[in-house]
Amino acid sequence: MQTAHDSAALRPTVEAWRRDGETIGFVPTMGALHEGHLSLVRRARDLADRVVASIFVNPTQFNQAEDLAKYPRTPEQDAAALAEAGCDLLYMPTEEDVYPGGSAANATWVVPGGAAEGLEGAFRPGHFRGVATVVLKLFNLVRPDLAVFGEKDAQQLAVIRQMVRDLLVPVKILPGPTVREPDGLAMSSRNVRLSPQERQDALVLHRALEAAAQVVRREGPGGSADAVRAAMNAVLEPAVAERVARIDYAEVVDATTFQPIDRLPDPRKDPSQEPYLDQAGEIVLPLAVWIGETRLIDNLRLKIN
Repeated sequence: MQTAHDSAALRPTVEAWRRDGETIGFVPTMGALHEGHLSLVRRARDLADRVVASIFVNPTQFNQAEDLAKYPRTPEQDAAALAEAGCDLLYMPTEEDVYPGGSAANATWVVPGGAAEGLEGAFRPGHFRGVATVVLKLFNLVRPDLAVFGEKDAQQLAVIRQMVRDLLVPVKILPGPTVREPDGLAMSSRNVRLSPQERQDALVLHRALEAAAQVVRREGPGGSADAVRAAMNAVLEPAVAERVARIDYAEVVDATTFQPIDRLPDPRKDPSQEPYLDQAGEIVLPLAVWIGETRLIDNLRLKIN
């Protein structure tokens, strides 16, 4: 595996691959890699001739300087894991390479609406502006044919899909399924912050999603989304009462727009929007819950048919 620390080293390699007619898959990350990230690299490996992964802790998507400073950084371990997963090129840029003059001097931004509004967009103002801007910058640097993003960050995936569609970016966006621990907890770089007791308490997120999925199956097409929300909250509220959890949100949203819905979709009566035929009848159940001092997100994507 090759490693590039700036665009001057990155571009000749990817341009040579492109001249040879090879397709390029891309997996952008912020490091502190776990099996969830590596599964995205392996998916890109299956779909493209060459795979580029980036590790860049993007300062503009953090709301607090303390969170940016605390973000785990394990570059040597990450590089070894990427090489084993089949990555051809690791791009580990400096801030100057991504934000000429530094991020504080950046004056041009991608400011997404639509799927970026509400939920994470409301609780973390400016977050998706930072995400969309850095992803577009990375796309311009790597120029991949396809990029793989994890479904665990479901709203981010929706925002990137929207950006690519709206700005006519020639990159195919592909999802990678959420990878879970054997007990159901979604893998996350934040899990290391949980104490042993909090690690057990965190399982309430998965239990809430499983309960909601049962209600979705019971309600069926055209059913009540409020019944699904109630099922999630019925599982979460005892943990809130015991002061082991705090809920930011537990929602039911359209998979494309990421906006809350009143009724579960009925594909027989409500055909999918043209740009999203692959998402016809899909909903997402996103959760954001604090366990102690650690904020965890999770979700479940379901197809109604």
